[in-house]
Amino acid sequence: MRPIFVTGIGTEVGKTIVSAILVEALRADYWKPIQAGDLDETDTDRVRKLVTNKVSYFHPETVRLRTPVSPHAAAKLERRKIDLDMFELPPATHGIPLVIEGAGGVLVPLDEDHSMVNLIEKLRCETVVVSKNYLGSINHTLLTVEALQRRGIDIFGLVFNGEDNPDTESLILSKTGVVSLGHVQWETTMTSELVRRYADKFATALARYGRRPGNRTSGVAHQAH
Repeated sequence: MRPIFVTGIGTEVGKTIVSAILVEALRADYWKPIQAGDLDETDTDRVRKLVTNKVSYFHPETVRLRTPVSPHAAAKLERRKIDLDMFELPPATHGIPLVIEGAGGVLVPLDEDHSMVNLIEKLRCETVVVSKNYLGSINHTLLTVEALQRRGIDIFGLVFNGEDNPDTESLILSKTGVVSLGHVQWETTMTSELVRRYADKFATALARYGRRPGNRTSGVAHQAH
């Protein structure tokens, strides 16, 4: 079963919330390869608090950087080095899926030679792209999808985040040919109860995950809460 790599059209677009929803719906394990910024309350900590199933395992980050900037810049500031060879998929547990959360967008640099998209390629993931509705999001979403498709990286689906904008969403889906997995509304506070509700809403769209080429399970709809 190939891992799902959650990427976005930029930073602060809702990747962590969407990752929590996918982990809950699929009863998957979670891994954040690179954490840059706020090591006292990491994205792994946030997802762990939002997920209520008792099956998911939360793997430790491979690289932990305190500076909240791109990984390559944070590494330079902290006199660290990031090398693509540092990253290997964590061991599978329970035979269940793995949700991987990226840092920033697909072309965020890891070092002078590699970007986040190279990590996706190395780990042989398919992707879920998170698109937040704002002025310019059409351009950013289309560029992100194009960057993945040009490299032959499978896109399992798009998740739209924020205020509804049906015209924007239908245009993006039409131009990319990518399916929508669902929409996460703007929430004042995201809670584990809300994550469970979204997991239920996403269950139908996620059911085909186990039936896609390269995946070995027969389906996942029964796993959603």
